[in-house]
Amino acid sequence: MGLLLGEMKNNRIAHICSAYPMTRIDRRPDRVEISPEQLSAAAIEAERLASTLHKNVQVLGWYHSHPHITVWPSHVDVRTQADYQLLDPNFVGLIFSVFNKSENQTSTLQLICFQSISSNSPNEPTSYEHIELSLSIVPRPHCTMSDPCVSAITQIPHILFEEEQLSYKASQRNTTDLLNAVHNGAVYSLSLVHVIQVICEPITQLLAIELERNKEALHTLTQEKDRLMSILKERNVAPEFETEF
Repeated sequence: MGLLLGEMKNNRIAHICSAYPMTRIDRRPDRVEISPEQLSAAAIEAERLASTLHKNVQVLGWYHSHPHITVWPSHVDVRTQADYQLLDPNFVGLIFSVFNKSENQTSTLQLICFQSISSNSPNEPTSYEHIELSLSIVPRPHCTMSDPCVSAITQIPHILFEEEQLSYKASQRNTTDLLNAVHNGAVYSLSLVHVIQVICEPITQLLAIELERNKEALHTLTQEKDRLMSILKERNVAPEFETEF
């Protein structure tokens, strides 16, 4: 789970350029809570990106995953989204349905972008329902990931390890039995191995692919530079370069 950073265009289109992964405060399956401190930290990161990218980057929304279940927002998701929209009417929510199997047992991934709207009649208690928003993924030149996205992805294992460590320490504080302590330690070790297998290995593979893409893009750009330099040389034109330090 985490927050979405980007730029609002024409007060209608949320251009998301990065994510801000966060440690879960409440690990219950039906709870996704973000503390004021986490919101503040994400706002500071948005300011840093705004300075780096020279864009009006701000916190535009939130995201979380639904492992092994449908992509559709739960009543808790809809209520949480409605609360965020009280602060910013343009706030959006993303839900990823992951680790699901189709009828032919192949892995599937679903994604929905949504907001909440009031569904109650006058003089009735406030209730909400979700509306699905259109969503498109804009490819980057040379199919490479941006630096903010790479930074966000590499933070995910650290956050998951921190969650497991906090859970383990909490379990140890509540037990004085040696057998329970050994059991908790074994569960903790198994959880760390699971994170390595399910999260760290795919991220490592992804970054290896990204490295090869960057090498190919660098080779293409180097060839183009050499071609242009050759043209300038033939025309006796001295090249001009601008470099920022």
